[in-house]
Parts: sequence; C-alpha cells; structure tokens
Amino acid sequence: MANLTECRILIADDQPASVTALETVLGFAGYTNLKGLSDSREVVSFFTEFAPDIVLLDLHMPQVDGLEVIELLTGVIPSDDYLPILVFTGDGSAEAKQKALSRGAHDFLSKPLSSAEVLLRVSNLLQTRYLHLKLKAQNTSLERQVQERTSQFADAQVEMLRRLAVAAEYRDDETGRHTQRVGVLSGMLAEAIGQSQQEVELMRLAAPLHDVGKIGIPDRIFRKPDQLTPAEFEIMKSHTTIGGEILGRSRFPILQLARQIALSHHERWDGLGYPQGIAGDMIPLPGRITAVADVFDVLTHARPYKGAWPAEKALVTIRQESGRHFDPTMVTAFLKIIKAGGLGELAERVNSQAEADSPRSRIALIESIR
Repeated sequence: MANLTECRILIADDQPASVTALETVLGFAGYTNLKGLSDSREVVSFFTEFAPDIVLLDLHMPQVDGLEVIELLTGVIPSDDYLPILVFTGDGSAEAKQKALSRGAHDFLSKPLSSAEVLLRVSNLLQTRYLHLKLKAQNTSLERQVQERTSQFADAQVEMLRRLAVAAEYRDDETGRHTQRVGVLSGMLAEAIGQSQQEVELMRLAAPLHDVGKIGIPDRIFRKPDQLTPAEFEIMKSHTTIGGEILGRSRFPILQLARQIALSHHERWDGLGYPQGIAGDMIPLPGRITAVADVFDVLTHARPYKGAWPAEKALVTIRQESGRHFDPTMVTAFLKIIKAGGLGELAERVNSQAEADSPRSRIALIESIR
C-alpha cells in the first residue's frame, strides 16, 4: 500500500453524476481502484466484497442515509482497524458535521466539492491508514517474536526442570526414570480428580522435583544399604526442607509448585509425616498427589537398599494406607487409574521422549510464566 494510488476507494452518492465526477477527479489523480454506488442499500455488501481502504459517503441519501450507513459499516469494520470514512453533504451546518463525526466519520466536506480539497483529504486519510497498517504489521511481528522467545524460554525451563530432577536421582537412578514416572503418574492423578489441563501439565512438570533436596544428603547415608539409624533418618528427612530451600524464593509458579511438593510429599494424612507433621486437608493437594505416586514407584522399583515389589503387593499397601499415610480421595483415584490400565499408559508415556517436550507442556508453562 506504499503507492496510495493503488488503494481501493468506495464512493456512495445517490446522485450518479456526483459519483461520476468523483471517479473522474480521482482517476485523473492516478487512483485506479474505484467503485461507485448510487444506491446506499448496496454499500455494506459491496464494502465486504470490495474491501476498500477508504469510503467516500454522501450524508443525505434516500432509503438508507449516510448516518445509518456509517453505523452499519461500524459493525463490520474490525475494532482494531482504521478505515477512514469521508463524509460530504450540501448541509454544511455545524449540527450535520457534529452528527457525522460523532457516528464514526473521520472527515467532513461541504458541497459543492473542491477537486483539490477532495484529493488532499483523501490523500491525508489514506496516509493515516497506511501508517496504521504499517504499525499494526510491526506490532504483529513483535508479538510473534515475543511468542517465539517465550516459547523458547518455556522449552529451556522444561529442560532445566528435567535435568535438575535427574541430578537429584542420579546416585540411585542414573536414568532419571523415577522422576519421570512420578511426574507422569502425578499428572494422571491430577487429571483423575478433575484438575484443569494446565494444572495437570504443571503438576507433571513439577512433581519430578519432589526429591531435589537429596542433592544435599551425604552419600554415607543416602547410599547406605542397611537400615538407617534414628539420627541418620533425621538427616535423610531433611531432604524435604533442603528441596524447599533449593526451590525457594522463585517468582515462577512452576518452581513455587515444585517447592510446595518438595516440602509436603512426605507428610501423612494422619499427621505422622514430616517435616511439619501436618494432617488431612492441611497438606497441600500437590503434596498429597505426589505422595501416592512417589511411594508406589519406589515400592515397585529396585533401590540400593531394597528390591522391587510386584505391582499387586504395592497396590495392597497403597490401599491399606488409605486414611493413614494417604488421602483416601487420592487412593480411590489412583486405584481407578490402575484398574483402567494406567500402568501401561504410564510406561508408554515415560518411554515416549515426545511426551517430555509435549506442546501442551510448553503451553502450560507459557501460561504460568504470564
């Protein structure tokens, strides 16, 4: 649209001679895309079809007058668009001008029209439209760049969360699969109890960091194959508060959620857990979700200090601990997941690398960043 003479101009006047005169003036000035109408009832339909860059409109016309046409056009012109309407009329009164401009006209000319003034006003309005379109395009480009940068930032955060979770498990699970399984299973549980898709995805991303505080536990305790002494167990329990410190004071909701999980996933429904000894609904929901996923996965997989349990035996323990260790609602939801073939789905998701970097995860993380 840099060449204004290529702009599309729609002219509406109930006097065919006036339409012809304007077409002639504009044509001599080099404008080539002109459409003239003498029936005001056709303006809106031709507007939609012709997509003009400016409308030249007579104010007083039979059937549908200029003010009504302006109102109709206002309904089809996007609110973020600047499409100038130049009104002209033989009624040069201040009242007529005020009515036209208040209804949405952008400029006003009195008849008889001066060719020079028409060309000047049309040029000025088209220049303004061109600048508006240029600015709109620049804003769209900037928004696209911001979206791309935000998406890249979200991807980096997803990768950071995964690597941090793997680092926490590296000493007894070099594959990092425990953290992935806990994350996926926690997400499945969150979905089963009716959380939103964004909450489910954030849960899946945050839950793998539940044991990040293990980084601060000495190897002599962490890798001890025998039963821990009471004093050693107290040190082991501190991984919850260490995790809270590692993840603390972040402005990102995803890390705030991970901190909440790290601090609360060893709390028990009956109040006998740690580090705070809180009970029931006082335990944050994300911690109650992760507790079930974490214990089930630990029971069914080998560790330096224990062998893997059969899934059936682990399920018996989960069921028995309902109302004691675990929130009964979480246990009910978990058992429904397993009954519906959840273990197969869990394995499939964990084995799928694409799941770890799914678009849904990036969308959820982008929304949390905002």
